[in-house]
Amino acid sequence: MKVYDYVIVGAGIAGLYASLNIPASKSVLILSKDPIWECNTFYAQGGVATATDEEDIPSHIEDTLKAGAGLCNEEAVEILSRNSIGVIEDLINRGFEFDKDENGNLLFTKEAAHSKPRILHAGGDATGRELHKFLLSQTRAKVLEGVIVVDLLIDEGRIWGVTIRQGAKQENIYARCVIIASGGVGSIYEYHTNAKKISADMQGLAALKGLTLKDMEFTQFHPTVFVYNKRARKLLLTEALRGEGATIVDEEGRRFLLEYDERGELAPRDIVSRAIYRHQKEGHQAYLDFSNFTEEFFKKRFPTIYRNFQNLGYDVPRQRVPISPAFHFMMGGIATDTWGRVPGVENLYAVGEVACTGVHGANRLASNSLLEGLVFSKRAVEDSLLGDSSATMREFPNKQFILTKSGDKERKQLLRRTMWEKVGIVRRISELEEARQIVTRMEKEDIGYLLKLRIATAKSIIEAALARKSSIGAHYIEGE
Repeated sequence: MKVYDYVIVGAGIAGLYASLNIPASKSVLILSKDPIWECNTFYAQGGVATATDEEDIPSHIEDTLKAGAGLCNEEAVEILSRNSIGVIEDLINRGFEFDKDENGNLLFTKEAAHSKPRILHAGGDATGRELHKFLLSQTRAKVLEGVIVVDLLIDEGRIWGVTIRQGAKQENIYARCVIIASGGVGSIYEYHTNAKKISADMQGLAALKGLTLKDMEFTQFHPTVFVYNKRARKLLLTEALRGEGATIVDEEGRRFLLEYDERGELAPRDIVSRAIYRHQKEGHQAYLDFSNFTEEFFKKRFPTIYRNFQNLGYDVPRQRVPISPAFHFMMGGIATDTWGRVPGVENLYAVGEVACTGVHGANRLASNSLLEGLVFSKRAVEDSLLGDSSATMREFPNKQFILTKSGDKERKQLLRRTMWEKVGIVRRISELEEARQIVTRMEKEDIGYLLKLRIATAKSIIEAALARKSSIGAHYIEGE
């Protein structure tokens, strides 16, 4: 029986950075769906938030707590900010290059709800892609691609490994420690910015295994997304655009956001998303206007976005582009403590977007997500090295799962449409009840295992939304 010291589920920033912090003497296996770059880290544009220096830590903490609408775990927020400088320095010392000015100073940009510029970026608007590429080049771990995790081997209050499906082959992989770093839930929404393989599997599996999912009602919608392409993943337009001076206007060129919040384009994401949603409901259009940019600046600062829109036939920055909100980030997830430990299961950790330390509260502060993946994955490894890994490993029967069944594709589309229309930016009790009835009916039908996992995640979001009767942060209830 082959036993790894660590199995890491997911190859985004949290999983890869965890692997870099594990001693070289340990055996590490990273499990990734295909292709390995198809993860949320790869598509992250804006950057990594960090306290700019020791004096900025209290301000970063305050901004994060304000964005979280009073529901953050204050200990987790302090840990995030106090460790931010160290993880950034570690990346730089390992050889990663953030964008700098002509004098070699790090360039910080500002995003919504930050009181000062504190977001580092790389490749202009390709921070996630550059980070992902770098971390992959640094890891010594063995990487297994094309893998779906279908079971967590939990018994006697500890984790013993995972069951994986790779094509038609299914097997148990044994480990002394398992770190779940599988990302969010985007694919259960009709319009989202997530990588296509981010399909809520591990949250659903956690629910089926009796693990606690926390804060699942807090689903963040990014306000500026180009949704008019045919792919499931819609084209994110980073908040850094607005931080640098892009504006949101209607068909008359009017900056209507100022009617909803005096901060306009730099109000928190939930406020901006609802404002656009309401304005569109009233029959208006919404556009992102780049007329404050010169073409030279746009091309240098946001090269990916510039190139994408030129390819789509938009003459940016002269021409504005139509936008709509779309699902972006899950504040909730598998409940953990501030070391990433999953309560009640020894040697099981969850880090990054799949986890919920409470660091984001009811609404994530812009660009704290990549930082979260760095800080808490490092802490999880530090804690795991203190644990007892001497237990005699045991084998489990290879339980078989039927992953898909006839009709799953149509049901999956119904689920995505239901979540978008009834469990979205603005929620009504009656529509949440309808959504619960739809998913409850679906889960009783003859469905495949993967759809069952998605439904379990969706149901946890719906039930959490119904349980929270008043609006706060990204959870907005309007009438019955």
